[in-house]
Amino acid sequence: MAHLLAVSVMLLVSSTTCSVISSSPDQDGKCEQITIPMCLDIKYNMTKMPNEFNHESQEQAGLEVHQFWPLVEIKCSPDLKFFLCSTYAPICLSEYSEPLPPCRDMCRRAREGCEPIMTRYGLQWPERMKCDRFPEQGGELLCMDHPTDNTSSTPRPMETQCRCHCQKPLISLLETEISPLPFNRNVLGVPNCAFPCKETFFSPEEKEFALIWISLWSGLCAASTLMTLITFFIETERFKYPDRPIVFVSACQFLVSVGYLIRVAVGHERVACEGAIIRYTSSGPSLCTLVFLLVYFFGMASSSWWVILSLTWFLATGLKWGKEAIASYDRCFHVAAWIIPTLQTLGVLLSGAVDGDPVSGICYVGNMNTVNLQTFVLGPLIIYLILGISFLMAVFVSLFRIRNVIEKRGGPGADSSKTDKLKKLTIRIGIFSVLYTVSATIVIGCHLYENAFHNEWLKSLACGCFYPIKAKPLYSVLMLKYLMALAVGITSGIWIWSGKTLDSWRRLWKRLFCRPDLSEAEIVENKAPINGLENCESSASREVLFDENSKPDLIEDFDIMMTNDEPVCDRIRLQTFDSGIASPSRIGASPEPPGINPSTLAVDEADDESEISGTGV
Repeated sequence: MAHLLAVSVMLLVSSTTCSVISSSPDQDGKCEQITIPMCLDIKYNMTKMPNEFNHESQEQAGLEVHQFWPLVEIKCSPDLKFFLCSTYAPICLSEYSEPLPPCRDMCRRAREGCEPIMTRYGLQWPERMKCDRFPEQGGELLCMDHPTDNTSSTPRPMETQCRCHCQKPLISLLETEISPLPFNRNVLGVPNCAFPCKETFFSPEEKEFALIWISLWSGLCAASTLMTLITFFIETERFKYPDRPIVFVSACQFLVSVGYLIRVAVGHERVACEGAIIRYTSSGPSLCTLVFLLVYFFGMASSSWWVILSLTWFLATGLKWGKEAIASYDRCFHVAAWIIPTLQTLGVLLSGAVDGDPVSGICYVGNMNTVNLQTFVLGPLIIYLILGISFLMAVFVSLFRIRNVIEKRGGPGADSSKTDKLKKLTIRIGIFSVLYTVSATIVIGCHLYENAFHNEWLKSLACGCFYPIKAKPLYSVLMLKYLMALAVGITSGIWIWSGKTLDSWRRLWKRLFCRPDLSEAEIVENKAPINGLENCESSASREVLFDENSKPDLIEDFDIMMTNDEPVCDRIRLQTFDSGIASPSRIGASPEPPGINPSTLAVDEADDESEISGTGV
């Protein structure tokens, strides 16, 4: 220990002291002034040859060590210069004749900082400078470390022991075949260190349940949203503004669920991992990029369409806009709903912020970097939520005002059907809005939880002495996040869960699988004019098609009977309008125009559903 203390003091003395040493007589005659240009300004000025690389002179050593000059210039590591000089021009002390090599920790710090740069240019860390060749500080052999300008009374061994470093279960890229590129691959500032492919905080049983959990809810989300989309294609005219954005919300959520299902199908490793480590960036076409686009882009597009849905409801109820007036801005709605998420996605891709999720196995943004999480996830989601809630509050205020107006105009003895239907509409909007808002709020809350404690979880892995009790995320919070992210799509189908939807699917089923009793030949034979009427155009023209708004007692099991003896053409034409239905009193009568003022409240008395200012899907 006395020798170690003496060496430490001598390494930290000024150049003046070193000059005194150089003027002292050298009994062996081996100490010489350092002449290597790169090593002229280090903390000692005397060396001896040959060095451990068997260079007989400083000229030979200087030619080789100056190959590292570009790395010294770019300052890839503050320890590199002193490490090289202590290796190629080892210190010479008259009081200590044994070699004094650099310590292993200093070698590791220099290598961790500079080897990634060397790898980019096809260079490798020299084999004869492997850090395992140098002694550990505090061991049996004396070594020297890079002297720093900051002095502290804290014992250095304790400081070194508590320093955060890449330890298991973290993976050091220097010990793997993975190219240690310096892009985002660090843990708490420890370079060339990466998080393992799969989550290390949870048990195998919890990881298996997470896969089942994500598979279940992504499948339900896909089924619910797909049913909404098919219903839309069956009866496109039924989904008019202000309700049409619900269709686009469902379409976006369907593609989000597809992203999760792709991960379930191909596996965790192929999407979110790069060998043994989690993926820290994704560039070019890959499964990771595809899953990211499906989950992130369409997730943000779903939020933007929800804001537009709240806006159109406000235009219909608060500003009394009609369907046509709202629909005239359809192009503007699409531009806003798709351009904003596109810009967000481009920002993520250009900044290389796509990374893997070690729990779910998808590629998203902000899993390994809290700054990216705040910028690309939390910020946009909070803005979308605030805008949507603001419009919804205005919608409910307008609905209550409309209800008061109806009650005042009707008087105490008036028919309460309009008020009841308005109440039903208010309840439907309320349920849909609450479910969506609660889901989005919980997702934001889970992201805030991860943002607040992410570094604490990493410190418990990399900085053991500072965090003896391992901190880990709450498993239930992460599972709740994935559920709520997919529940948004499930709740979007609530709006179409009605008798109208059942009628639409029933008619589709009959159209696809039910056939008329008569053959085509028999129908052609029966195309004879009766009493001057025109010929029947086709068998399809004999069918009486009813609008979804028709009353059940009028359309249920209504058949046209025809025989070979008495060919009959359909003489009944049932015409329906947006504001009315076919009824017995209208058969044979000329249709009446709707006459609905779009700026006023319209309640269709014949409809089982409510229709307020065009809101009646």
